[in-house]
Amino acid sequence: MRRQRLRAALTALALTTAGLSALPAAVPPAAAAPARPRPAPATDWSRAVVDSTTARFTPTSIGGWSYPVGLYLYGQYLTYRRTHDERYLTYIQSYVDRFVKSDGSIGESFDSLDSMQAGRLLVILHHETGQDRYRKAAKKIRDRLATYPRTGDGGFWHADNSSRAHQLWADGVYMVNPFLVEYGREFGDSASTNDEAARQLAVYGGHLQVANGLLKHAYDESRTAGWADPRTGLAPEHWCRADGWYAMAIVGVLDAIPADHPLRGRLLGIFRRLAAGLEKYQDPATGRWFQVMDKGTRSDDWTETSCSSMFTYALSRGVQQGYLDPHYEAVARRGHQGVLAEISLGADGRTNLAGISVGTNVGDYAYYAARTRATNDFHGLGAFLIMNEQLRGD
Repeated sequence: MRRQRLRAALTALALTTAGLSALPAAVPPAAAAPARPRPAPATDWSRAVVDSTTARFTPTSIGGWSYPVGLYLYGQYLTYRRTHDERYLTYIQSYVDRFVKSDGSIGESFDSLDSMQAGRLLVILHHETGQDRYRKAAKKIRDRLATYPRTGDGGFWHADNSSRAHQLWADGVYMVNPFLVEYGREFGDSASTNDEAARQLAVYGGHLQVANGLLKHAYDESRTAGWADPRTGLAPEHWCRADGWYAMAIVGVLDAIPADHPLRGRLLGIFRRLAAGLEKYQDPATGRWFQVMDKGTRSDDWTETSCSSMFTYALSRGVQQGYLDPHYEAVARRGHQGVLAEISLGADGRTNLAGISVGTNVGDYAYYAARTRATNDFHGLGAFLIMNEQLRGD
């Protein structure tokens, strides 16, 4: 009997130490069932990715002024907005301050849409710091668009050079239009910037979207590019990240333009047809999407992480905002789980995100299928953060 009382006392002490003192008062700790191991807290993958990436690169070594770094740092900013970890914002500012001088000058020519994407960071830093030099630097991009070359129906060329003349790439809508609507909101120019961004999405979508809802990678108004169909001017394939750029851009523009905007209905139609195509071509086995979206039955096609993150984000946001039918949330959840299957922790405790296509031009099926599958490429890291901040659910 004495041994039983001693055992009971020790059990009560152990349970209390394990944290059962937090149980409701109606359940005496000594009478509670033996403690079960608590599940480990879910990994905050956004923080893990940011902490790993900023450990690998300083603001100086992360790279030059470019859209992949700009995409990644935008995702880092979204993580900052949730966590309020000042280190994340300081890092972004340190990167940008390599390029923006105290008088607001910036040594970029902005002769391609790609070169404009990181301009979103200028708008962000003006919003966060109030420093006028960031407005001046961002205005250089805004002013450049006034003289930037366009197709006959008003679409921005992918780049102001002979090799990209008259060409619209689906990638390009993300490189400039989120910047435009955010610039307009920050600096009181929304009437103009919203109209321009909506027009660009409509022009690009009108050329690139085909009957299956997906977008071809590019369109050449002149029909002179080697990849262009001589009748339609379209590229031959649906490259997944091109459609991903478009999907994220159209959500951002729909979020910005007013409900009565004359192009809103047209943009919603493009987005809804694209969503139907995304649902059709999602890989049922992994929840991800293929590098060449409609060729997943071929043995050398492969599921790609950056576009899967982009589509997951766009579908989830589209449902949240009422742009898409609620059933697309399940499609997005499958996509999220599919992307999470591609992230892991290495022996050094840092994250590794696999299955990311490196930067890619317009080509044929064999070209896309043979692209290098990188780990921790900034295209994938940035898209992952944007997606994960949308779908964390907290």
